[in-house]
Amino acid sequence: MKVSQFFEAYLNGSLVKQVLVALIVGALLGTYAPEFALKFELLGNFFVGALKSVAPILVFILVLAAIARQEMGTSSNMKSIVVLYLFGTFAASVVGVAASFLFPTELALPNPEQVGSAPTGILEVLKTLVFKMVDNPINAIATANYIGILTWAILIGAALRVALPHTKTAFDDVATAITKVVQWVIRLAPIGVFGIVCSTVATTGAEGLLSYGRLLLVLVGSMVFVALVMNPIIVWFKIRRNPYPLVWTCLAESGVMAFFTRSSAANIPVNMNLAKKLGLSEETYSVSIPLGATINMAGAAITIAVLTLSAVHTLGIQVDFSTALLLSALAALGACGASGVPGGSLLLIPMACSLFGISNEYASQVVAVGFIIGVIQDSCETGLNSSTDVLFTAAADIAARERRA
Repeated sequence: MKVSQFFEAYLNGSLVKQVLVALIVGALLGTYAPEFALKFELLGNFFVGALKSVAPILVFILVLAAIARQEMGTSSNMKSIVVLYLFGTFAASVVGVAASFLFPTELALPNPEQVGSAPTGILEVLKTLVFKMVDNPINAIATANYIGILTWAILIGAALRVALPHTKTAFDDVATAITKVVQWVIRLAPIGVFGIVCSTVATTGAEGLLSYGRLLLVLVGSMVFVALVMNPIIVWFKIRRNPYPLVWTCLAESGVMAFFTRSSAANIPVNMNLAKKLGLSEETYSVSIPLGATINMAGAAITIAVLTLSAVHTLGIQVDFSTALLLSALAALGACGASGVPGGSLLLIPMACSLFGISNEYASQVVAVGFIIGVIQDSCETGLNSSTDVLFTAAADIAARERRA
């Protein structure tokens, strides 16, 4: 096959199939030739870096342009989507709490480690969110502060709704150009996934995960239950039809990619592309997708709830129903403030542990366990978080179209 034919087949082939092939080949190479596999780590870093670099400006321009061109008095279904996001995150935390009581887990904790600065209470999380909203717009884009990016994009977009038509057209043209660049980056996914899998398997393997197998089963089992049972039920109530074709599409084309990038923020371009492919309203998804990467954190809520209750069970603390319900709400609210980067939810565990009077020193050891199992936990968490962004956006969009029909 000629080189030109190979590239043509690559560019026109199924992205999901190519990613799966990259996964298998990368895993085999990482297992049987780890030293050689590590040489491909650069490919994974390049791909994730490209996604992270394009995502902030993509979000800013698309949200700004979508709001600017929206006619006065029209609805973009955002209220419905936000309700789905918040309810879905709370439902996921309830699932995590229930699973922890059905399958209580005690931890063999490592020695205390420095794991970074963690929030000490819910007020600190809320304070951080408020100050992120008023961040300098240039700094927000440079530092990938999506709360700040969304705030400024919404404000500027709202102000531009009264602008002249050719001004709005100019922003639409810029948004189209940025979207095209994103499509080029996404085509690098198989190469990037190959590099990520090679380096991950070569450096970690599975040995470090064996002692925490029960905890992993509770975590991953809860996430699978939410993805395949809880979310479909929520979507069915919204669209009143079989939700699984949409669920499988979102898991295959968004969840798989997010599983490897381990970053909701980096997966924003992938979700934008999928939303466009599904034929959703751009005015809706250009706002809801980046918003979902910030507040729609079902996987993070599960992680916070399960690891917190593992610490509770290890210490022999008794938990009544009302406290468990309060933990569910706290985990959901904390998850909404979790950073959309690898391991972002783990640093919120001390906040949830404070509900039970557990010291920061002890909670930090639980966070350290989270980093030990993070290869699987964080990948599954991000896959659930990111795929649900598209799923709930699509459900709200479908329901709105059927009401108008």
